[in-house]
Order: sequence, then structure tokens, then C-alpha cells
Amino acid sequence: RSRSNPTKMQVSRAASRPALAGRGRLSVVNVAQPTGSRKVEAPKAEGRRLAETRLNSLAAPLLVLPGLASAASDALKPAAEYFNTLGLPEALIHWGHPGNMAVVLFAMGGYGALYQGWQIRTSNDAEVVAAAKDSHPKLAGAMFFFFLAGASGGMMSLIMQGKPIFESSHVVTGLIGLALLSVQATLPAFFKSGGESARTAHAFLGTSILALFLVHGGLGLQLGLSL
Repeated sequence: RSRSNPTKMQVSRAASRPALAGRGRLSVVNVAQPTGSRKVEAPKAEGRRLAETRLNSLAAPLLVLPGLASAASDALKPAAEYFNTLGLPEALIHWGHPGNMAVVLFAMGGYGALYQGWQIRTSNDAEVVAAAKDSHPKLAGAMFFFFLAGASGGMMSLIMQGKPIFESSHVVTGLIGLALLSVQATLPAFFKSGGESARTAHAFLGTSILALFLVHGGLGLQLGLSL
């Protein structure tokens, strides 16, 4: 009996070791699983932060728009309130701006800026070229002026209808177009020094700007239909 007792004790201890080891392994697994899941989720969270950073960086150039919109709204609001007292037709308030700008775009932009500009470059008729050289800068300059005036008219229309300004792709493309027109207007000053390269840049930049304003007009039509 005295010998069998230690043997039984040894057997019982040996039998308990796997159980303890098993419990140890289970506890290790239980501890390791959350750690492993955190390692898997970390790249996903990092990717989300990276994507958010990229989106914010793309949006950064437009962060000035809220302040600009507030300043423009404050400046135009008194005039908008006055025009609202005149009892103007709703159709005129809603569609007056796009109607006027369409005339400017196709008459002054399409004919005066685009068509006559390319006549100067491509026509072999001296009289046609002379007439185009005379009217092209006048009509292109008038287009730029009326686009600037039309921008304030479009904002006035939105304010009169109680709508926010500078919250659409229409206004963003308009601002880009006006900025590019400002650059375009300076290029003729380099015709003598820059030669044919400056003239080519003027022609193709002007064509691209008018294409942008076509997109701008389509976005404006979409905006008008949505109001």
C-alpha cells in the first residue's frame, strides 16, 4: 500500500499535466485571438485613414468656397431683396440667367471667339482674316465681360429663390472657366515675343475653355431643373 500510493500519486500528477497544458494552450489561444484580429484590422483602419486623407487633400482647394460664398451672399442680398419686391415673374427669376448666358456663349463665344479666332489662323482670304482680326478681340472681350456679369446674376437668382450658392459643380466649373479666361486674355501680349507658339497656345486654350463652358452650361441646366 505504501508503494502503491506514490505510484497512484505519480499517475494522477501525470494525468493532470496534459489537462493543465491543454488549459494553458486554450488560455494562450484565447489571448492570441484578439491580438491576431487587431493585427488584421490594423491595415484596414490604416487604409481608411489613408483614403480619408487623400479625399481631404483633394477637397482642400475648395475649402475657400464657404467663406467666398458668405461674402458674395452678404454683398448681393440687399439687391436680391429689392428685386424680390418688384414682383418679377418666377420664370424670369429662374431661367433669366441661363437664357442670357446661352446667348453669350453661342453668339459671342461660338462665333466671335471660336469661329473667327480659327478663321484668323486658317483662312487664306485676306479680307476674311482682316475682318476677323477686327471683331474677334471685341467679341471675345465682350464675352468675358458678360460672363463676369452673368456670374453675379446667377448668384442673385439663387439668393432670390432662397437657395444656397457655391454648392454645385456648376459654380466650380464657372470659377475655373473665368480663371482660365483671365489667363487667355494675357496671351496676345506674348504674340510678338512668343511667335507661333503663343498663338497656338491661345487658340487651343480658347477652344478648351469654350468646351468647358459647354459642360458648365449643361451642369447649369441640370441645376435649374433640380430647383
